[in-house]
Amino acid sequence: MGNSGSSSSDPRLAAATRSFTHQELEDLRSLFASLAAQSQSNGKYISPDVFKAYIGIDGPLGDRVFDLVSQKRKDQKLTFEDLVIAKGTYEKGTNEDIEEFIYQLLDVSDDSTVGRSDLEVVLTAMLDSLFNQECSEPKNRPHHEIVEVFIDAANLTSDNMSFEDFRKWCTLLPAVRKYLASLLMPSDSGSQIPLLHHPDTIDPSQILLRKEYAWHIGGALSPAELDEWQLLYHSNLHGMSFNTFLGNIQNDGPTVLIIKDKEGYIYGGYASQPWERHADFYGDMKSFLFQLYPKASIFRPTGANHNLQWCAINFSSESIPNGIGFGGRAGHFGLFVSANFDHGHTFTCTTFGSPCLSKTSQIQPDIIECWGVVPRRADHDNRPEVMKGTVLDRFKEDRNMLKMIGLANSSE
Repeated sequence: MGNSGSSSSDPRLAAATRSFTHQELEDLRSLFASLAAQSQSNGKYISPDVFKAYIGIDGPLGDRVFDLVSQKRKDQKLTFEDLVIAKGTYEKGTNEDIEEFIYQLLDVSDDSTVGRSDLEVVLTAMLDSLFNQECSEPKNRPHHEIVEVFIDAANLTSDNMSFEDFRKWCTLLPAVRKYLASLLMPSDSGSQIPLLHHPDTIDPSQILLRKEYAWHIGGALSPAELDEWQLLYHSNLHGMSFNTFLGNIQNDGPTVLIIKDKEGYIYGGYASQPWERHADFYGDMKSFLFQLYPKASIFRPTGANHNLQWCAINFSSESIPNGIGFGGRAGHFGLFVSANFDHGHTFTCTTFGSPCLSKTSQIQPDIIECWGVVPRRADHDNRPEVMKGTVLDRFKEDRNMLKMIGLANSSE
C-alpha cells in the first residue's frame, strides 16, 4: 500500500470486505464516489480537506484521522480500499481493535506517545465540533477549563498516557470513547447531547449543568435518554427545601441530581427510577454517580451489591436516615443529602467503585438542582441536531443529490 492505489491482495481488505453486507458495500462505493467527486480526483481518491470536512473535524485531529484511515502512506490520497479497511476494522472490529484505533487517534503529534498536550488538542477539537465553536487562542477557548477537568480524570502519574491509562480513562469518560469511536460509524438515532430546558425566571449563569457536563453524563446513557432534559428543581429558584424538591420532581422518568458544595466541588448521580418513599435501597443497575468539577468522572454499578437509590421521608428510626442518596449503606453512602438539605456525606463506595466525590467526606450543599429526562417524543427526528451525523448518515443527502447529476453509481 505504498501508493494511491491500495493493493487488492491486502489480507486486511479481504477480511474487511467479508464483514459488510452487499448493500453496505454498495453504500460505501457510492459514498466514496461522492467524496472523490468533491476531491476532483477523477474518482480515484478522497483528498484530506474533503474527508475532514465530511467527518466534521479539522486541524491536527482531522489530520490524524486522515493519516490513520489512509494507512499512514503520507500521499494525501484516501482510496476506496482504505475506506473499506478502516471501516471494517473500526466499525465491525472488536472492542480492542476500536480502542487501539482511538488510542492512536490521540497521538496527534505522531511521536508514539500520548501526552497531555495531545489530549488537550483532541478534547478541544471534539468540543469545538460538538458545540460548533472556534477560537484561535487555546487558553481563550470557551472549553479550556472543561478540557482540563476531563484530562484530570486520568490521574496521570507521568506526562504520558499508557494504553492501560487510556482504557481506564475511557471508563471514567465514556462520552469521549463514544464520540471518537463514532467518527467512522453510522450514527445512532438522535444526538450525543440533550437539549436543556429551564425556566426563564432563573439566570442561566446560576445553572450548574453546563452543556459540556450534559454531554459527559450522557456518555453513560442510551440515545433515547438524550433527547431533552428539563430543569425541575433549583435551590436558588425554589429554595433549599426537601419538600419542594420532592413536589417538583414527581414524574415517572429518570432524573439527574447535581450538587455544588461549599468547597466548590460539583458532583451528583443519575437516578434511573423516580424518587419515592422507601425504607430501604431500591432502583436498578442503570443508576450511576458522577463528578463534574474539579475533575469529571462517571462511576457505574460494579455489581457488588444492589444498594443503588435511597429516598427516605418522615421515618423516625435512626437506622433509616431521612434524605436521598446513592450507593454504600445507610449512614455510609456513596452520596447522601439529608432531608434538611443542609448537610450530607460522600464516602468511598463499592456499589459504584467510586471515591469520595468531594474534598472531604462531610459535605454542605451550596446549590442543588435536579433535571428530568424527558421521554423522547414521536417527532424527535425533526429536532435540530446539535452534532452533525457521521459518515453514512450524512451521505444519504449527498447520494440523493448525486443521483440527480448521475454520479451516485459512477463507481459501479
